[in-house]
Amino acid sequence: MKKHNALLASSLLLAAIAFGCTEAQPAATEEAAQEQAATAPASLKDAFEQDFHVGAALNGYQASGKDAKATAIITRQFNTISPENLLKWGSVHPQPGEYTFGPADEYVALGEKHNMFVVGHTLVWHNQTPNWVFEDGKGKPASKEALLQRMEDHINTVAGRYKGRVDGWDVVNEALNDDGTLRESKWHSIIGEEYLEKAFRLAHKAAPDAELYYNDYNLWKPAKRDGAIRLVQHLQRQGVQVDGIGMQGHWGLEHPSIGQIEESILAFSKLGKVMITELDIDVLPNPSNRNGADIDATFDFDEKYNVYTNGLPDSVQQQLARRYADIFALFHKHRDKISRVTFWGVTDANSWLNDWPIQGRTSHPLLFDRNYNPKPAFEAVLNSVSTNSPAQ
Repeated sequence: MKKHNALLASSLLLAAIAFGCTEAQPAATEEAAQEQAATAPASLKDAFEQDFHVGAALNGYQASGKDAKATAIITRQFNTISPENLLKWGSVHPQPGEYTFGPADEYVALGEKHNMFVVGHTLVWHNQTPNWVFEDGKGKPASKEALLQRMEDHINTVAGRYKGRVDGWDVVNEALNDDGTLRESKWHSIIGEEYLEKAFRLAHKAAPDAELYYNDYNLWKPAKRDGAIRLVQHLQRQGVQVDGIGMQGHWGLEHPSIGQIEESILAFSKLGKVMITELDIDVLPNPSNRNGADIDATFDFDEKYNVYTNGLPDSVQQQLARRYADIFALFHKHRDKISRVTFWGVTDANSWLNDWPIQGRTSHPLLFDRNYNPKPAFEAVLNSVSTNSPAQ
């Protein structure tokens, strides 16, 4: 079992005090402090090295290496990366026959340079996909045959370009409603349910060595969890490769509960790998009790939902730290089931929650603040590993 170095240092300190004389206590204390500084985990990837990959989603500026401070955090703290928007259809394939791979190439090259597990996100999604994909050129819906051909061309070109370089793909993203039924997206309305099978088969053909995932938000909800299980089980029974499920972690300070998250981890682990794919904790007031990451659910700006413009009060910082500590203690408990935990962003300044569900908010959902400094939540995550929590 992996031992947490900070606890080891504390034990050494107690032993020195117990067996040393009174005069020796200051020296023992200093020695223990030096020992703790030397052995404590220096990064997230070090703390969970034997457990699972830890990573972040990158924007184009970060992937290009132009943000030196972000690069320092990325290379020091993480051993896996995801592209926030760089590999979505609208970014790489904005027009028919037109592909823009420059930023995506930089992203993949960064991961290769630092020997990271590189994730591709996402091949088939109802959002951030240009309208032309679903139309016949005259503004009317495309035929089933035309849309299937466009899907095939896109997956072959994009996943095929990074064959052997991207380690895992979010093949289909957010295909379910919260009640577990299939979302009536344009993919579904034009092609039918078979679009799911087609997408995964095409992805496997284009990138045969890559892991393939289904990714969605609110998978802690029982109905949606059950829907995801049905979806993946159906595909797997058809002989389709689905290696695991990505549980988006767009959560709040109190909800979902640790128990609700754990139930889904346990359920999904029976189907394959479990990934926590888009982790952030929204500390701001909620305008509609909304959950998850439905990017279409937006609201007009209102100051009462933007209350921490000058930074987080200490009480909220500590609440955020406790929330992250509890979450990572759960992840560590189930480290035999979880293969990857990815934060959705590097610092608070880059978080998508600054503009969702209300544009212009000052959000504070991550472990690093707007000045690239670690928050109390960072130390809380490092200290969340317990020597007394065997994998279950």
